[in-house]
Amino acid sequence: MWDAARKCIELSCCLADKHNIQGWRKASDWKKRIKYQFRKVQKVKRSGGKNKESRLGFAVTTYLELATTLTKKVNEFKATFQAGNLSDIGSLVPLEYFHQMLDKHIDLVRRRLLKGEQIPHSEKVFSLFEPHTQWINKGKAGVVAELGQKHLIVTDQHHFIVHHQLMQSTPDMEITIELTKKLKKKWGDRLSSISFDKGFSSKQIIEDLQIIHPDVIIKAKGKLTKARQEIEQSDEFKELNNKHQSIESNINQLTYNGLNICRDKGEENFKKYVSLAVVSYNLHRLGNLIKKQLQTKSNRKAKKVA
Repeated sequence: MWDAARKCIELSCCLADKHNIQGWRKASDWKKRIKYQFRKVQKVKRSGGKNKESRLGFAVTTYLELATTLTKKVNEFKATFQAGNLSDIGSLVPLEYFHQMLDKHIDLVRRRLLKGEQIPHSEKVFSLFEPHTQWINKGKAGVVAELGQKHLIVTDQHHFIVHHQLMQSTPDMEITIELTKKLKKKWGDRLSSISFDKGFSSKQIIEDLQIIHPDVIIKAKGKLTKARQEIEQSDEFKELNNKHQSIESNINQLTYNGLNICRDKGEENFKKYVSLAVVSYNLHRLGNLIKKQLQTKSNRKAKKVA
């Protein structure tokens, strides 16, 4: 809500200055007051002490009243701007977006902090500036908080990425069968085995995978049956599963090939950035293999000369 309020003030002030419209002389004061109240709510929410609920309720109510006053002021400004500058109506698009986000979060804050409602995940917005951002890990119990989008990658025996896609909100288990069929169709008999992380597994999925492809390495969840124990404790399963663990280093390597941060805005540009990082990773991998081959040839020549 603070981000939405801040952007509403900044954009309104910019438009007012550009078109000589009065009413935003105290824009700086507006930002200070709203940010002060935002910090106050944060402090009360995080701290303990006596009468915390009443203190939090008072702080949130004051914060919401200030934000509601601001949203009314923005409405008045938009009406004034539209009446006098119809030819420049496109300038209101960013302001309109952040104003909608302000109204949305006024409602969300009221429902969550005053009424105690559990907000459905689908209604939450984790970034006003990149709305496609998702909350991957909440950061509880020592786990680092992660914001972004889940990225599925498939590598071959040489650690080249042969398939990748953004998962968005699709659960891992819903894509297992579809992905296996896609890889089977693409590689045919050359696909000797395929392995997945445990998160892609379920009892039904394992049964279906065995029909599609006989050599699928995927650990079952929960208590194992005797037959399943024998499969997962076999030497072949362990060997292929150990090879699968190298996918973690492949994923880590992607962060050094551009996926640690996206510097482009918008979901389409984000997808392009991901694809470029994959191309960069594969080129880097190819370069390392060529370098290794050249080094091997050089060592052989040196031995012959010696």
